[in-house]
Amino acid sequence: MKNHLWLILAFILVVGLAGHSQAQINLSAETAGPTGVPGNVMGHMADVLAEKKIANLQVAQGQTLTNSVRNVAQGKTDLASAPIILPFLLSRGVGPYGKIGKKKGAELAANLRALWTYNAGGFYGFAYANKGWKSWADFKGKTIWNGPPRGAALNNARSVGILAAGLKDGKDYKGVQQNWGQLMTTLVDGSVDGFILPSTWPHPYPTTMTAAGKINVFSLPKAAMESALAKKMFSVPGNIPIIVDRKDMGYEKSITLISEDNKLRGLGTAFTDVVHKKMSFDLVKKIVAAHISTLDRLKKRTAFMKAVGLAEMDPKKSSFCGKSTLKYHAGAAAAWKEAGYKLPACAQ
Repeated sequence: MKNHLWLILAFILVVGLAGHSQAQINLSAETAGPTGVPGNVMGHMADVLAEKKIANLQVAQGQTLTNSVRNVAQGKTDLASAPIILPFLLSRGVGPYGKIGKKKGAELAANLRALWTYNAGGFYGFAYANKGWKSWADFKGKTIWNGPPRGAALNNARSVGILAAGLKDGKDYKGVQQNWGQLMTTLVDGSVDGFILPSTWPHPYPTTMTAAGKINVFSLPKAAMESALAKKMFSVPGNIPIIVDRKDMGYEKSITLISEDNKLRGLGTAFTDVVHKKMSFDLVKKIVAAHISTLDRLKKRTAFMKAVGLAEMDPKKSSFCGKSTLKYHAGAAAAWKEAGYKLPACAQ
């Protein structure tokens, strides 16, 4: 009998220790490549949620976020990195969600809720300095790498060419599209003349280019950023203005900024991370509270994370509200408010 009691006590002890050593639940997550802003945010949260024993976040990297957002809306994935434009397109059943249709798209989009804000930097023009390009006009007639074969990044890059100098892909220049995984090689192999790329400062893309030679970075002209066309573009959910002072860019000797006033202007891409509306209030509140409490640590994760709009509550800078109907999850809103942040009423 004593032997049986010892076995029972030992079993209880082992089970108890196992429960304390592991996160309480498993959650699935999808994000883009690990080196970019979305991948760093999601990777950070996987670390933090495990440390705080809130959840074991199983992250799939290098995903097509168009599919990831739909997977969350369908309840197939728990969290996903989401350009703000995607829930908007899904709600209308257009663009990459055209086959879903407006009715079904609206139903799926209504399932999405936001956790926090950030951006993936701005889109700018890049070319090696030895080409001698002095303005956006020099992009005309050239081969320009401008994104993956489809998606929000390609649309934004094409929009930047139009906004900068009326340059249309296929008419004024030959756009080259490749998957993100091929870009790092293309940056240095000389197979294209120039690039329209998203970048933060610093970032792996300009760093890779400067390893092969000095480069010019082309700002959107100030007049273009203040034009009627710009206002129209910035009214599209997910599009935000990004302005960076030259002193904050880095790369002092290896990059020349082409700008009339020493400021780098670009079309930025606003992001959030989304969950299904049915995720429990308490779980979401714990997740977001963990995010808020480790923001300083997240800003130190890479050199560029300090300037990507973390915890930005201004609806114009975060692209909430307006034409976007995406709301914060109630648990997320509660966590932000308890931490002293003021959320826009239109996003709650």
